[in-house]
Amino acid sequence: MLRVILGAIALACLAAGMLPAHAQEVLSAARDGQKDFDFEIGTWTTSVRVLRNSLSGQTPDWAEYTGTSVVKPLLDGRANFVELSVAGAKGKIEGGSLRLYNPQTRQWSLNFASLRNGMLTAPVYGGFGESKRGVFYGQDMVDGRAVMVRFVITLVSPSEAHFDQAFSTDGGATWESNWVAVDTLRTRSTG
Repeated sequence: MLRVILGAIALACLAAGMLPAHAQEVLSAARDGQKDFDFEIGTWTTSVRVLRNSLSGQTPDWAEYTGTSVVKPLLDGRANFVELSVAGAKGKIEGGSLRLYNPQTRQWSLNFASLRNGMLTAPVYGGFGESKRGVFYGQDMVDGRAVMVRFVITLVSPSEAHFDQAFSTDGGATWESNWVAVDTLRTRSTG
């Protein structure tokens, strides 16, 4: 339990920009990540697998969807918006993700809204390393239980990207993936 609390406190401090002085120095020396999502501007074919019984301890019940993601730049590249529309045998998922860049912390916040319920999920915060792999962390509630959220974006090639969202109920010691997507580029856009 202490590990969960400490992890939550660290995430909250990271999100609020309240980092120790030495961490701020490291961030100020870090590279500017404002252009990290430029690779994704355009239209993508999206294949999504969603775990319908996340954190249940039961045999995984995955649903599969296909459709389109359209990524548009906003505010001179300091933000972008993803329009997601996918469908499958289990229904349809439509929503949008607003991604905002904070030049002080040199991090992105990812904020997803579902058209099913009109609600924003709790944001995740992070950025990309030199390896074209973005890692983002946050907190959310799932069935009344506080969870840590990890969202990983991997640029496999200029025309393929992978997305993996996972939940942890033990402070990050273990993770359960619940959203896995593969995007394949249809058309590149310059904005």
